[in-house]
Amino acid sequence: MFFYRLLLTAISPVLIGMFLVRVFRGRESFGDLRERLGFGVRRQDKGPLIWLHGASNGELTAGRFLVEELLERDPELKLLVTCNTLSGRDLVRGWNMPRVQARLAPVDFRWSVRMLVCCWCPSALVVLENELWPNRIDLCPRLDCPVVIAGARMSERSARSWDRFHGLARYLLGRVRYLAPQDSGSGKRLLELGLPEAAMGPVLNLKPLVQMATPDPTELATLGQVFERSNTVLAGSTHDGEERAVLRAFALARKKRPDLRLILAPRHPQRSVDVTAEIRAAGLPCAIRSQGQAPRPDCSVYLADTLGEMPLWYALAGVTFVGGSLVQKGGHTPYEPAQFDSAILHGPDTANFASAYAALDAGGGSRKVAAPEDLARALIDLADPAWCEDMTAKAREALSREATSGPAVEACIAAIARAATRPALMPESAAVTAS
Repeated sequence: MFFYRLLLTAISPVLIGMFLVRVFRGRESFGDLRERLGFGVRRQDKGPLIWLHGASNGELTAGRFLVEELLERDPELKLLVTCNTLSGRDLVRGWNMPRVQARLAPVDFRWSVRMLVCCWCPSALVVLENELWPNRIDLCPRLDCPVVIAGARMSERSARSWDRFHGLARYLLGRVRYLAPQDSGSGKRLLELGLPEAAMGPVLNLKPLVQMATPDPTELATLGQVFERSNTVLAGSTHDGEERAVLRAFALARKKRPDLRLILAPRHPQRSVDVTAEIRAAGLPCAIRSQGQAPRPDCSVYLADTLGEMPLWYALAGVTFVGGSLVQKGGHTPYEPAQFDSAILHGPDTANFASAYAALDAGGGSRKVAAPEDLARALIDLADPAWCEDMTAKAREALSREATSGPAVEACIAAIARAATRPALMPESAAVTAS
């Protein structure tokens, strides 16, 4: 920990400078910077509060089920939800939950973390998936805020990185009160890195528990007049470096399927300007959702650069390419397109959902593509509705076997109840126990 703190102190002027650049470029406000440094809006009320943290949209979307369960079981409980991105904060605020407040997470300076904990007085910190910030994990238990990690993910690549600092990893994992791994592989790697066996809970994958909202029927009907589902492909949650490959594949596929249309939904809508430039460089006419432009028949690409509308895009698209998989981002969830019976295509990097994608690929419920030419070939093949129907049926079957069982959820909530000393959260059944 000493060397981590020393390094963080040394580079702190650079980090703060980077945040100031964002402010001066208009990407963030001074209020956002204050939140990142542990300042910002202070708690105005009293009563029990739990701090829940997720990196961004994906983790928070998965964690919403847990948020709802905690609030329903304990009517007095309030939640402070933090994340690393503006879009994640906006997502949580859009839930409009009366007992939930959202803000940006403090940078991992000890004074920033201490300031937030001392101002908000959370009785526990619940971390979603893989946010292991050393000062946060170390300091919270010292301030009577035990740490629980739900759906912890540790890929082989991340485990190799942490293993270079094995002493730090062992120390931090020893500070964790309870951890439920997302899959058995993550659990094994976390134990090898130093997690005490007494802190290990059963496998808990929150992603299958996410129930996407039903799209607005009027909006769906209006856009459905332009986007025929069998001829519409969604590129969802794409990252920098993927849009160009997707657009190349789309242009190639249109030579065989001239009626094909693309809905392009970047993971971070603030990248809209850059993505628009990529579309124009590809010579493809487009309409931009955030600018209120309606998709015209002559526009083959619709840039869906908004938040909270993914159910609409899944419902419109017969095929979905899942982003974050052609670049080294680990891939995003296959559970969401599967809920809408949208055939799943993905790139080679699926470390974030290794077990789910392995089951999908083995069962014929998805198709892996490694280059624009592969993606174009898949889009041409999936012109056959029967092939799409077969893939979606196999996807449902494969993912149903991956779904988390109820006892793992109950065990995690019981662990949170003990950590936060909130008996009201305890499951009714005395038979439910947690490690």
